[in-house]
Amino acid sequence: QVQLVESGGGKVQPGGSLRLSCEFSGFTLDHYSLGWFRQAPGKEREGVACISNRDGNGYYGDSVKGRFSLLRDNAKNTVYLQMNSLKPEDTAVYYCATEFDGPNCLFLRPDGMHYWGKGTSVTVSS
Repeated sequence: QVQLVESGGGKVQPGGSLRLSCEFSGFTLDHYSLGWFRQAPGKEREGVACISNRDGNGYYGDSVKGRFSLLRDNAKNTVYLQMNSLKPEDTAVYYCATEFDGPNCLFLRPDGMHYWGKGTSVTVSS
């Protein structure tokens, strides 16, 4: 049974940092890609970052490149999203999601992801 649980959200000032965690079970990153997506109030869900099972590399959306990074801890079945230099426009609910060996995570497309966590809220505000 595939499960994903996000944690680490909260409120932070602009320029600050947060680390989100996605603890997963029921699959491995050898066969499943894992991505982070976010949805701000009144906006569509958008892709943030993805670890692809096909090459193990991280892929990032243009709006977060150079500020966000993916870290994985295989022993803990956890993928982290390290978020630095946060901006008010990063405010959203952040979700992790997984896809079995498909292209959607790689291209940060939320519609094709197979399983989702419940999300964790991030607010960037002074």
